[in-house]
Amino acid sequence: MAIKSSNSFLAVALAIASVSFPLSVKADTVNARCDVFPKGEDRATSSSPCTFSQRQGAVSIQLENGRSYDLLPSGNRPGNYRDQNGDAAYRQAGLGDKGQIYRFATESIYVYWDTASSRQNSGNRNRRAAARRQPEAGTTVARLRDLVGARAGQAENTVKERGYRWVKSDDSGYSYWLEGKTNYCVTIQTDQGRYQSIVYTGGPQDCKN
Repeated sequence: MAIKSSNSFLAVALAIASVSFPLSVKADTVNARCDVFPKGEDRATSSSPCTFSQRQGAVSIQLENGRSYDLLPSGNRPGNYRDQNGDAAYRQAGLGDKGQIYRFATESIYVYWDTASSRQNSGNRNRRAAARRQPEAGTTVARLRDLVGARAGQAENTVKERGYRWVKSDDSGYSYWLEGKTNYCVTIQTDQGRYQSIVYTGGPQDCKN
């Protein structure tokens, strides 16, 4: 009886091993192409070769610049993870069989299996970005028009909530902001504690520190 049980256990173990072996081989590291997007932005800050691996539910993404992302499954829902910092991350559909999208606390990574296709897509995005031109200097920012005349201390949070990032201020009452989705440079003139004007500047160079 004991011998028969032992043989049955061995047969089950071998069956499991025969199933899991090809899965582990399939999980080997592969070369890919990774585009990194800051959260809320539609333009990638980098696009370069990377490596991608997935083992037993854990995911690892290694960028060419040495930065790595290590994800462990979190909870019972597939695609939910915790990164190396303990922050929530998740996998999002959207690329079909071309790759995968991973969303992090401050950025997103698009992982493309076809590196040549990714380079083409990246080139198209760069050309579209180059085709966009900042509005003429002095043009009032439509999304912030209603804040002209508002108290600066109270309106500043509203500016941030609408997707603008503070860059710098000078002694003459001007502050410089980057518009989230376009990266256009915006200047806000403050006088006597109130916003006097909110306009686009002459170009992105105005928002350099």
